[in-house]
Order: sequence, then structure tokens, then C-alpha cells
Amino acid sequence: MTTDTLSVNNDSTVIEQTIVASPKPSRRFITRLADWVYDNILYFIVFPLVIIGLIVLVWTRIFVVVHSGEAGVLYRLFTSGTVTNYVYPEGLQVINPFNTMTIYNVRVQILLHDFEVLTNRGLPITLRLAIRFRPIYELIGVLHKEVGPDYPNKIILPQIESVLRKRIGKLTPEDVYTNKAGVLNEIIAQAIEEVGQKFVIIDEIIIRTVALPPAVKSAVDAKLVNEQQYLAYDFILKREEQEAERKRIEATGMRDFQKIVSETLNQQILEWHGIQATLDLAKSDNAKVVVIGKGDNGLPLILGLDDKTPSVATDAKSSDDVKK
Repeated sequence: MTTDTLSVNNDSTVIEQTIVASPKPSRRFITRLADWVYDNILYFIVFPLVIIGLIVLVWTRIFVVVHSGEAGVLYRLFTSGTVTNYVYPEGLQVINPFNTMTIYNVRVQILLHDFEVLTNRGLPITLRLAIRFRPIYELIGVLHKEVGPDYPNKIILPQIESVLRKRIGKLTPEDVYTNKAGVLNEIIAQAIEEVGQKFVIIDEIIIRTVALPPAVKSAVDAKLVNEQQYLAYDFILKREEQEAERKRIEATGMRDFQKIVSETLNQQILEWHGIQATLDLAKSDNAKVVVIGKGDNGLPLILGLDDKTPSVATDAKSSDDVKK
């Protein structure tokens, strides 16, 4: 915009006329736009930030990543609600931003749990459990709709505690502590079966420890020690009885043997065995004896080569006398 001033002197009167020149149309538009931007500068800062935030929010609700060992359950806001007939597998899932996807861990998981239970005599026993479980993959949608993500505390633990309390409440502390007749194994099998009907698979329930009150534990331990000592004594008695029976049978056999031999033994048999022994001795290379003459029973006389025994070479006369 330009201003021109024109001055005219007439009869001592000064007339000033201001002539305003109009700017060009393009300059006028730019000037107005700059003024408008300046007046609304706050909107130009806030609006982009809002747009960026909306993009980030929508992005996380549209693109959902299901990681390894997980499964997704979709909740549709405006249509059917929880989808129970389809489980979203691992990978990138694209959903409506108005819907919600819940991610479940479908791997084998371990839950540690400690609780007290009363026996039939009112004594408390502390059980420390390790529960290995996993949800049934095909029923995750139903599990989400009926129970929710907190299903371990709503299904698994209450059901297992219920079974253990009912069954252990009928047993004595000693039966539980020693697992008499495998009662704890039966109880655990029943608990696994009942929990398996609630959309969850229980692979195993491990009883880590069974803790009795100190006084009760000492009494049970003493009783078990006495029982083992009794069993040891009973075993010793049975062993001695069997040994006595063995000796009796052995004595009876010896008596029968001697009786049979005495009935058939005579002088001729004894002489025949003596001849056989002499022949076997004569055939031996290591025999160090002298055989001379014969004794009263007609068998050869066998003398050992010791200091008191005369040799054949030095006492031939004695040898001839014996022969005569």
C-alpha cells in the first residue's frame, strides 16, 4: 500500500489530498492468509498432535501380533460379541479397531500353591503343590467367555482344593504323611479328572512336601521307626526258624544215610574200597609213601616217609621179616 500527498496553495489555503493506492490482489491474499495463520497458530500445533495420537491408537487396535505359544480370542463390539468358534493363531492379525482381541498363553505352565487341610482328627496338614497345566486350545473362546483370563484362580485352584479337602478330611495324618496304599495318588487322579472338565488340561499335580505339626510329625516318625524294628525282629525270627528247619532236615538225611550204609556195609566191601584206594595212590606221581607187606585185613601196609619210619634201603632185614 502506498500513500501520495498533494499540496495546493490557493488564497493562502493549503489543501492536502491523500491519495491511497490499492495493493495488488495476490499480495492482499497472502497478507490475509498470514494474518489468519497468526491468529490460529494454536490449532496448527494441536491438530497434528491429535492426528498422530489417533493414528498410533488405531494402529495398535487394528494390527495385533499373536506371538509364539499364544492364541487370540476376538470380542466384536457391534455384532456377535465373543467369537467362540474360531481361535486366532500365531502371527499378524488385522481386526476392526472397535473390536478387542485377548491373548492367551497356550503353553504348558506351572502354578505353585500352598494350603492347609484338616484330617479326620482335626489336625492341620500343609500341602505344597506344583500344578502343571495348559488350556484346551479349541475351547479358548468358550473359556474366555465363561471364565476369563484369570481362570487359574477361578477354576484350577478352587477345584483341586475342593477335592483334596474332601478326601484328605477322611484320612489320618499318618495315612497322608506316608501315602498309605497310594491314597494321595488316587486323590490327585480324581482332581485331575474333575479339573479337566473345565476347559483346562492338568498334566500333573506334584505334591512337593507334606508338612505335619512338629509334635505329630515326631510321633509319626517314632511309630514308623518302631514298626521297622518290629519288622526287622520278625525277619530275624523267621530266618532262625528256617535255619533250624534246614539243620533238622540235614540231620534227618545223615541219619537215614548212615542207616542205609550200615545195612549194606561188610568186610568185603571195605577191602574192595581199600584196594581201589591203593591202586589210585600207586598211579599218583606225587605219592611219597612206601607200600610193604599186608596188614591183618589183607591190604597192603602203607607207611609215611617221616623220621620214625624205617626206609627199605637201610633196614632190609625188617622188610624181609614183615614179608614172612
